[in-house]
Amino acid sequence: MSVSVFDLIIIVFYILATTLFGAWFVRKSKTLEGFTLADHLIPGWAIGLSLLATYLSSISFLANPGKSYASDWRPFAFSLTLPIAIILAVRFFIPLYRNTVKTTAYEYLEQRFGIWARLYMGAAYILMQIGRYAVVLYLIALALAAFLNINITVLILALGGLTIIYTLLGGFAAVIWTDVVQSVVLLVGGLLCLLLIIIDIPGGWEQLLTTADNHDKFSLGPMDGDMMIQGFWVIFIFGIIENIKNFSVDQNYIQRFLSASSEREAIKSLWLGGLLYIPVSALFFLIGTALFVFYLQVPDPGLPSKPDQIFPFFIVNKLPVGMVGLVIAAVMAAGMSTLDSSLNSSSTVWTIDFYKRIIKQTADDSEQLRIIRVATAVIGIIGTLASLLMLEAKTVLDIWWKISAIFGGGMLGLFLLGVMFKRVTSHHALFAVILGVIFIAWAMASPMLLPLSSAWRFPLHTMVTGLAGTLVIVISGVLLSYIKK
Repeated sequence: MSVSVFDLIIIVFYILATTLFGAWFVRKSKTLEGFTLADHLIPGWAIGLSLLATYLSSISFLANPGKSYASDWRPFAFSLTLPIAIILAVRFFIPLYRNTVKTTAYEYLEQRFGIWARLYMGAAYILMQIGRYAVVLYLIALALAAFLNINITVLILALGGLTIIYTLLGGFAAVIWTDVVQSVVLLVGGLLCLLLIIIDIPGGWEQLLTTADNHDKFSLGPMDGDMMIQGFWVIFIFGIIENIKNFSVDQNYIQRFLSASSEREAIKSLWLGGLLYIPVSALFFLIGTALFVFYLQVPDPGLPSKPDQIFPFFIVNKLPVGMVGLVIAAVMAAGMSTLDSSLNSSSTVWTIDFYKRIIKQTADDSEQLRIIRVATAVIGIIGTLASLLMLEAKTVLDIWWKISAIFGGGMLGLFLLGVMFKRVTSHHALFAVILGVIFIAWAMASPMLLPLSSAWRFPLHTMVTGLAGTLVIVISGVLLSYIKK
């Protein structure tokens, strides 16, 4: 696969323009509050589009079409859980954080359980974001390497460096406003691709619907309640847990809620970004289905064997000159919106929850601002180097989901204990978290280490691990609160 010189110019222009646009916000990030919360001046609609861009990583842009091309729409069940999580966030999480914390989500956990809870949550979050940054950066570079025929190591280093620069200079305002631009680029690129695929299908839209229906491509998966397979209910439960976790303990989202000019604007942003994601995710699943119908009607001997490579193959070989560059820019937009969010939120957590709270409590705003910029660079470099390690990995996403489940399940369980069960003390919560993390580690490792017939093997699908681990923490914490005061 190769692209034209004109498309390369578009891609290079987009990379440089995004970097310069983000760096332009340096004038708005000269104070700690400006760098971390954009001085609480971001309108709700902009935060909403930023939330959308954060959800739509390069994984969604490339992997979702690959999934619906190879199978059906069952991963769409994840999107359908968003209204449930949004209702909970609007009712409980946004008011809680807007009224009880200044900058980070984990200040509340210290108020509730003590300093250990704040440090545990902060450390788990930073480790998760380094893993997230590494995986997404690797996937962006992997896609671009196929498009541009450039060494993937060079791409990882270049894109990692550029993301660090504009995030470091522009702060949270740069994150929000570049996300707004990137969400628009992504939507336009996706819509144009779908339109061109439908135009190319012999018989057009009617043929797409008929063929897809005949092959059961719009199915949401088995609904019989079997928790051992990746059916509708496994994905639905996974989506509920992940989305509640996002809106309750993920600094990426909490920081956006806090940067809004009012609680009403924060609520508006979540409804906008969350509900908009449902049709947008459907758009990318529909692209995969349309590609299935297209190549069924118009076979191509050069078609890649891996489903995730089908959409890139179509982009380079079927789209007109100029359009290729725009869509590749959209792929980059999807990934870079995730990278800058991870950098800014994790450096904020390090500075506020560790440096200011533990290392130097007397640090003033100017010193904290200097530390947060240094932390942005350091975390970005660590994440970039970790991304290089992914070159040797065979199951990158599996690694990421395991890390996320181990740390994320513990974070959500601890948060729910703090919010919902007032009689649970610090000691109860600490023991419950230790027990929960051990349980989650066993649940993730046992399917790989033990035979299917083993009684010691986790009996459910691995996507249910987060729910199981959260329940272990909550139930054990509550039981301990009644057994021992």
